[in-house]
Amino acid sequence: MHLSPRVTTLLAVAVLPLALTACSSGSTKAKDPNAGLSTGTQLKKALAPASAFPAGLTAEADGASDSGGAFLSPSGRTTGKPDCTRLEGTSWIQLSGFKGGVSFAQNDYANQDKTEEVAQEIDQFQGATATGVMKDLQDVATRCTTFTDTDTHAKVKLTSTRTAGLGDEARTMTLKSGAWENGTTLIAARSGRSVVTVLSTAGGDNGAASAKKVTTTILAALKKEAQPGGRA
Repeated sequence: MHLSPRVTTLLAVAVLPLALTACSSGSTKAKDPNAGLSTGTQLKKALAPASAFPAGLTAEADGASDSGGAFLSPSGRTTGKPDCTRLEGTSWIQLSGFKGGVSFAQNDYANQDKTEEVAQEIDQFQGATATGVMKDLQDVATRCTTFTDTDTHAKVKLTSTRTAGLGDEARTMTLKSGAWENGTTLIAARSGRSVVTVLSTAGGDNGAASAKKVTTTILAALKKEAQPGGRA
């Protein structure tokens, strides 16, 4: 049977939209920006265990939190003068213009009289945002070389250095004041799209050794998780 020219034309027209639809659906499929990231529930497993903390420190019941099994909306970048006093507390990563990640987990340990504390946090970010967070924290270190402590109203001095051997990049900040018996060490380390932040006042070395141990422990756990079959 021979088809008339009109029927042939109609068939060709009918097939064309189907072909366009197939191409269109394949090219417009959006990539999930959270693909490959861990949820807060998963990140909680990568936090350093009690054995990584100095003797005499125990977990603070009200210091643990995470973003759970769902991802948060990414925060837009903000600018402005940093509140340098926030370097003395937990969640100091929020001094970054990006505030926090789309997923996070944190907790802290302290001794009985609260004179020594070690806090840890992991945040994960979409795309290249983690690199931007590290740049922001470097800027904070530059702008907060001196500030006034809110409790003692004493002058605090901050020193900051790049730290080799911790993740893809890392920075260590030390806070000291003549009104304090011991200083504070802050470490921020990036591993891929994760930023690990640790605060320590434990030990007579301004918290340096304990901060590094906790940071190293977390980075090792994140590296293990990133390996094929590593995530539970």
